[in-house]
Amino acid sequence: MGAVRILYEDDHLIAVDKPAGVIVHGDGTGSCTLTENVRDLVERRGGSPEQIAGVQALQRLDRETTGIVLFSLRKETQAAFDRIIAERAIEKRYLAIASGRIRTPREITAPIGRDRHDSRRMRVSRTGKSARTVITPLDCAPADQRAPERTLLEVDLHTGRKHQIRVHMAHIGHPLLGDRLYGGPGAFQLMLHAAELAFTHPITGERVRITAPYPKRFEALFDRRG
Repeated sequence: MGAVRILYEDDHLIAVDKPAGVIVHGDGTGSCTLTENVRDLVERRGGSPEQIAGVQALQRLDRETTGIVLFSLRKETQAAFDRIIAERAIEKRYLAIASGRIRTPREITAPIGRDRHDSRRMRVSRTGKSARTVITPLDCAPADQRAPERTLLEVDLHTGRKHQIRVHMAHIGHPLLGDRLYGGPGAFQLMLHAAELAFTHPITGERVRITAPYPKRFEALFDRRG
């Protein structure tokens, strides 16, 4: 991958804009990871071996999902960030493009568990873990030469289940464009972007809001520059 795009930084934390196709943690295949790239950045800046080793991802995004990923920079303060994540004290907002037309906001609370027939997938399951996703349509477009009928969504994620947004959107009959795993139209990259995080900094007490730029692959289907 190219240069790491920094979205926010202080003495304890760094937030970067993850590109598509990059994994956050190693998966045993030898693929370059976002974590390695952030550690390389700290090293190039003259960080000590302890500082480099202290770089740890605080959450993850799927390989094809883009947007904000938080990294702790100090082992001695990482637990404080882990705690606010475990307590769901971080507001998470995504942008997504779903297939079909969605006219009104909607809350989806279907529980999510593993798919016993396909280890890559999650599914809505009565015995799964609770999950809550709130979607708000921002714009709709009819089918044209670029893509089928589609809706640009703002998505508020209130829990953090694996593939939660993707599973919930497929469950209501509007899989995300590019989400071949869950039945979405496949001639695209996955149209899911971690656009905003907000939280009270557990070390400084300040209110932090981090945003990631609107992705170019979204511009081709919904131009929001105006």
